[in-house]
Amino acid sequence: MNFAIIAAHPDDAELGLGATMALLISQGHRVLIIDATNGEPTPFGSVETRAQEAAQAAHILGVERVNLGWTNRAITHDLASRHALAAQLRLNAIDIMFVPHPLDTHPDHLALTKICVDARFDAKLTKCAIAGQPHHPRRLYHYFCTHLRHVPQPDFIVNCTGFQQKKMLAIAAYKSQFQDNPKNHAVPGWVESMGRFYGSRIDCEFGEPITSPECLGVRDVSALLP
Repeated sequence: MNFAIIAAHPDDAELGLGATMALLISQGHRVLIIDATNGEPTPFGSVETRAQEAAQAAHILGVERVNLGWTNRAITHDLASRHALAAQLRLNAIDIMFVPHPLDTHPDHLALTKICVDARFDAKLTKCAIAGQPHHPRRLYHYFCTHLRHVPQPDFIVNCTGFQQKKMLAIAAYKSQFQDNPKNHAVPGWVESMGRFYGSRIDCEFGEPITSPECLGVRDVSALLP
């Protein structure tokens, strides 16, 4: 199965779903991170540094990565952006999309989530100029980014036990963001604590929370047990 984690900036995907991505890779799935921007400017980063860090983090997790080349701090919900993302969904035959949670304080995250919802629809269109063949991702889920100022109740929590170390190593690859910048030194610790908390909610060591805008179906009720 083909999964896409769509992020406004390099490191968003790792902060929100690093362990889930590593878990999916271990299960034989294909995972693609689609970064909308290069994340710059930041106080201690550069375009070249961020690209190297993103590549290193992807290597640690075993995932693929593409960058849409949009402008950081200026992501705009418009038709061109929708179709650019829809092209990636079509060309990579994405089955399941993970996108930022719609309750966020970062304008880039908010705009990207709207783009993702519409791009999912646009990806199935026929007789259009979007690259690739019509394709409709089966599911769209929301992951929690670090800019959340509200703690929503997750619809489900992924049991990522055994993969938290890869998540933290991937986050550590972003040295310019979390080691060189004193203001962000505490972020990895917060993220790790959040994973342990959500894991405790389902009686496991480490979990990552997800919400779904659509109903979820299950046939084997016993599989819901932690």
